[in-house]
Amino acid sequence: MTFATAPRRALLAALAFVPVLTTVAQSPQKAPDMTLAQPSPRVAAAMQAMEAQRNTGLRQPGAVEISPDGKQIAWTLYGGGGASGGGRRGGGGGSLHISPIDNPKPEDTTVTAGEGCSASNPRWSPDGKTLAFTATCADGQPQLWLRDNASGSVKQITHITGAMTSPAWAPDGSSIAFLYVENATRAAGALAAMKPPAGVIGEDGVEVQWVAAADAHTGALSVLTPKTLHAYEFDWAPDAKHIAFTASNPPGENTWWIAQMYTVPVGQPDQAKSILNPKHTIASLQGLQIAVPRYSTNGRDIAFIGGLMSDQGSTGGDIYLMGADGSGLQDLTPGRKSTPVYLAWADPDHIVFSEDVSGKSHLGLLGTNKKELFSGWTEPQSIGSGRASLSFSFAPSARAVAFVSSGPDKAPEIYAGDFRGIRPVTHLNDAVKSTNRTVSIEWNNDNFHVQGWLSLPANYDPSKKYPMIVSVHGGPSAEVGPSFGNPGGSLYTQLGYFVFQPNPRGSFGQGESFTAANRKDFGYGDLRDILAGVDQVEKQYPVDDNRLGLTGWSYGGFMTMFGVTQTHRFHAAVAGAGISDWLSYYGENFIDQWMVPFFGASVYDDPSVYQKSSAITYIKQVTTPTLVIVGDRDGECPAPQSYEFWHALRAEGVKSQLVIYPAEGHGFVNPTHIRDRNIRSADWFEQYLNGQPATDQRASTR
Repeated sequence: MTFATAPRRALLAALAFVPVLTTVAQSPQKAPDMTLAQPSPRVAAAMQAMEAQRNTGLRQPGAVEISPDGKQIAWTLYGGGGASGGGRRGGGGGSLHISPIDNPKPEDTTVTAGEGCSASNPRWSPDGKTLAFTATCADGQPQLWLRDNASGSVKQITHITGAMTSPAWAPDGSSIAFLYVENATRAAGALAAMKPPAGVIGEDGVEVQWVAAADAHTGALSVLTPKTLHAYEFDWAPDAKHIAFTASNPPGENTWWIAQMYTVPVGQPDQAKSILNPKHTIASLQGLQIAVPRYSTNGRDIAFIGGLMSDQGSTGGDIYLMGADGSGLQDLTPGRKSTPVYLAWADPDHIVFSEDVSGKSHLGLLGTNKKELFSGWTEPQSIGSGRASLSFSFAPSARAVAFVSSGPDKAPEIYAGDFRGIRPVTHLNDAVKSTNRTVSIEWNNDNFHVQGWLSLPANYDPSKKYPMIVSVHGGPSAEVGPSFGNPGGSLYTQLGYFVFQPNPRGSFGQGESFTAANRKDFGYGDLRDILAGVDQVEKQYPVDDNRLGLTGWSYGGFMTMFGVTQTHRFHAAVAGAGISDWLSYYGENFIDQWMVPFFGASVYDDPSVYQKSSAITYIKQVTTPTLVIVGDRDGECPAPQSYEFWHALRAEGVKSQLVIYPAEGHGFVNPTHIRDRNIRSADWFEQYLNGQPATDQRASTR
């Protein structure tokens, strides 16, 4: 139940503040007008200060791909400084550059599909002579383009209509495969706004994602996977004659949690064969989720990440290895007290991998004999290349790696090198300093070691006491990781609040046993971890315990709804896209398959385990003023759950307000709605924690 885009580590924590952009052109749909909130003077001033800070020159490198010889990188740039204007901040494309790996600069060679086009997903051909990339131009439709690196000429090779993501060259350079939804009307997955219900639900208008390939010379399109299966991820075999892919029966937004691993000969999609079904496998993987399939360099084996995952894209678990025919499955990292996320093969006997380690990122080299070769790179910083969660770009022949990284006090830069010499190679943001101070907080509770992040108020004075907002991430299988400037809490810190973002049990970063520790226990052990974390913060910093707020989105929205039924410690709450009644939710949402691994059975087989974690069960215990926010087409956490909670609070005489945003899904995309949501949330806390007047909601429409 996260969303996310992009760096998945702050997935839902950041959701309340940044738009999620899709990779498919969507026809504008007229949504009902709604009255927009006008910010209080304090909130308006804080937002203006934040905008001024955003315009101080921060430049964000996005995707980065290292060339096969390890001498060059292709990389995208956002936020100003690129020859084509830098593209949209945080969007799906920007300016694309080719640079020497030791000193990339924005003025280096720019690759473009034309004026007004944004580029993304750079991919070097196996021989390094051609660069493939996707470009989105005025029509909003992504297409695949090729650049001949000798002549500099650029040509378009696809002319598709629909969604395109994750391009990957065939190892022989003959074609480029990608995930494709023909004639898509929305992005694949559950984060985008669901279609208005019409016709036979679950049967009419279902859009299926395939692995398709474009011939690198002619652009001719072929579909590599069965059209009856919804594919999520794939990888080429080294001989370019097979692919491995994860897939399940459609609708794909609901069945990722029961996806299987398949292999298929190229050109024979009807010959696809399941080689791994997590329902029937070794004990440590049984009933769990699989992601990031990768063929070994000799094609004999496949490695992947397997574990308890609450969302596609929010990847984490153990590293598993099996033969390319599915034989000999084994867990290479049993009992590891960290969360592997992404991997690539260095050679037939060694796997490069990244992982979450209690507030840090680690990059290491693991042998197929289960031994890690050396300590690797470990920093309180993020890792990302634009491909997936904690992804990096790796050139096996050069033994070199590249990725984008940032930390609480380190602005984003591109890092590169071999395993023993990884360093920043760009200097895009040397003059940019974080306006927020964020520190790691660690504590122990119920025999667990727990970590979180605390952002200090602007102009912090340790002799004063400040209110604090506790922001709970979504998932629950996710993590708030290290990020520059803590964008998830910057509005509140500007207003003079501490912002505490804990990673309680159920989160990534402490190993599979920690991630699984809230199974059949939602809202109990995880809430105890959070409250113990609040106690730890108060021991170290001057927090006013009488001015605590609670907020979150998705799973964090559930934790907000449930939390105010279990404790009166919080004096204001904002529940975003939450879940108030797990029993009714099971039959309302579009993604019920995710629930069984966490609850142990369906709601029809064991309703009691769902009831005990439902806020509605304990609604009479709530006294906390609570703002409830949701999109009207949210398929992950449908609006009726927010209606139910708000209705119950109103019936019980608790101060509450419900705001429904038209034509929005789980991840909001309308900038006006995102701004309005931020205003309402901030003013709610201002009213109940700082005694400020309520938001002035004058008749202003979208």
